[in-house]
Amino acid sequence: MQGFFAESATAGVVLSLMFYFIGTELRKHVRSSLCNPLLIAIILVIAFLLIFDIDYETYEQSAGYLSYLLTPATVSLAVPMYEKLDKLKRYPVAICLGILSGVVTSLFAVLILSVIFSFSHEQYVTLLPKSITTAIGMGVSEELGGAAVITTAVIIITGILGSISAELIWRLFRIEDPVARGISLGTASHAIGTSKAMEVGETEGAMSSLSIVISGLCTVVLANVFAPLW
Repeated sequence: MQGFFAESATAGVVLSLMFYFIGTELRKHVRSSLCNPLLIAIILVIAFLLIFDIDYETYEQSAGYLSYLLTPATVSLAVPMYEKLDKLKRYPVAICLGILSGVVTSLFAVLILSVIFSFSHEQYVTLLPKSITTAIGMGVSEELGGAAVITTAVIIITGILGSISAELIWRLFRIEDPVARGISLGTASHAIGTSKAMEVGETEGAMSSLSIVISGLCTVVLANVFAPLW
């Protein structure tokens, strides 16, 4: 099996898509936030690689084509945002301040945890872009001297946790406004959170898409401000 993956240019892509499809089907039958399709796909891929003793580098070679879709997939999120542009025009200050506060909170949280756990500077800057989409976060991490591979994993984990816990947090803090829900998911959980927001409603999805763009830009700027602090 190791040799098959090493020789195949698409085996990793097919395997990844197949497991993600299984995750989406499971999500349809089990109405639980824990049944996140991406989380299920990750678990199944890891289990498959361990069972058949396939190293990650071999799998990544035949699954790497999926990475090329990250940027166009992120850009396509502008479509629902454009469709709900009237919401942005109606509440521009509140929306922008809400996103900015989320970005600053995320960066401060990483700084505080880095101080508490005595992280190295490399580990610290690796975690700074944890709440923005992978296409932007990897570049920020590399620029600041972090480990882009670890940043990718942290971004995915952040997105999954945000997607899973979103509804619980909304109920806990009685957040019912669709604009506020969308902003919270997009700012904290980037594209993965946005997919969850789109399941909840059109307005939530549009505001989450908007948050990805603005929070990404804010993080690019503010990460350079926070980087020298530890």
